[in-house]
Amino acid sequence: MELCITIGGIDRGGAFPVSLKMITTRPSADFSIGEQTPTLELLGQLLGGEKLAGQIWDQVDGDLWRLAGMDPEELLGVRGMGTEKAGRLLASWELGRRLSLCNARRPDRVLNSSAEAAHFLQPQIAHLDHEVFCVLYLNRALRLIRMERISQGGITGTVADPRIIFRKALALRSVSLILAHNHPSGSLYPSVSDRELTSKICQAAEFLDMTVNDHLIVSRDGYYSFADEGLL
Repeated sequence: MELCITIGGIDRGGAFPVSLKMITTRPSADFSIGEQTPTLELLGQLLGGEKLAGQIWDQVDGDLWRLAGMDPEELLGVRGMGTEKAGRLLASWELGRRLSLCNARRPDRVLNSSAEAAHFLQPQIAHLDHEVFCVLYLNRALRLIRMERISQGGITGTVADPRIIFRKALALRSVSLILAHNHPSGSLYPSVSDRELTSKICQAAEFLDMTVNDHLIVSRDGYYSFADEGLL
């Protein structure tokens, strides 16, 4: 960037202009970022250089999910990070999550398959470090009425009360439900308690003339569908 400064002075002969030219340089921004840009290079853009980016990338063994899951204390523990750069990373993760939610929460979302439901759920609960149990309440056309978080627990499990689930279903006039919970461990296999709870909720739904369309287990690695596996 070129900065020109004009200084006016007084001499016996009158006013005279003096022009000084100062040349300032700043790191140029890269506007060619796209799908083909390496992740390490993107991190370098955020952190102001590839040295720090490479250091933190090696620390998480090239796992973007692990990097996105680091809390502020962990980020600040990286040599050379600092609060400003850590803040940039945290802000970028949150913006990415919100962008995913904008797509997932589009009006009149129809959840008529396990893939559609998983796509809706993953940006909301797959990244959590504790287990949560949610229910998607649908109308007869399988359009989403509301998502409700029923309970949350620790790293290894949570408990969902069927009475709470169906009280909300009646209040929302929902006739179809999709059950869902996350596995922070990354495992996509249902536990014995997962199967027992699903069976109990399905029996209660039948009594109330409602339908449990699916029970999804989601993690950062994918999802498991009780319906697709013939377990409903």
